[in-house]
Amino acid sequence: MIKLVIFDLDNTLTDFMRMKETAIEAATEAMIDAGLMFPPQRIRDEIKRIYDDEGIEYQLVFNKLLVKLKGEVDYKVLAAGIVGYRRGREAALVLYPHVKMTLIQLLARGLRLAVVSDAPRQEAWLRLCYLQLHHMFDAVVTYEDTGEYKPSPAPFRKVLEVMNAGPDEALMIGDWPERDIVGAAKIGIRTVFARYGDTFDTKASGADYEIDDAYGIVRIVDELNGREPAKGSTR
Repeated sequence: MIKLVIFDLDNTLTDFMRMKETAIEAATEAMIDAGLMFPPQRIRDEIKRIYDDEGIEYQLVFNKLLVKLKGEVDYKVLAAGIVGYRRGREAALVLYPHVKMTLIQLLARGLRLAVVSDAPRQEAWLRLCYLQLHHMFDAVVTYEDTGEYKPSPAPFRKVLEVMNAGPDEALMIGDWPERDIVGAAKIGIRTVFARYGDTFDTKASGADYEIDDAYGIVRIVDELNGREPAKGSTR
């Protein structure tokens, strides 16, 4: 009997990579308007290199960019970049199709929802709040909770502990097989590959189930819990 549905956050609930591209573009234009006289493509390339080196959630990316390009932090340009980035992020941070409907249907069936993410705790909660999903989730487990990233089983054990559920009562949904699927499977949690969020052109996910639309989760849960399958046109 499935009682707990665990979601990865980025590229599972929301299209994180599209949001990141839009935010970088907005920040670049804002910094140029504030006086950063470099070609837009060079600025974008430098930002992406910094993210590659420091991690996609690195918070001082524009500081490092300005030191690289100008030899120092120009705070007018820095502020413009941060504001531009945030505005771009908020405009582009949207849910995948049918995600909200899926969450509502799972809650209506009496299931509890949680997130396991490698994003920093504050950033994970900020994204959920921007998306107006924060009231739907009972727990959000991030790196700060265990000191380990997926596919370590530690974050998955932690969410089961917090939610007082056994592995056989949980279902994990994620877009990254090497992290989400492998990590959950290590401790016996059944897994669902969110192919709609795949950015790696994955051929074989190794998951128990695969879905091309978020609403497929509802049908999987209904099947596992012996309920009449959910109706709908999504696959």
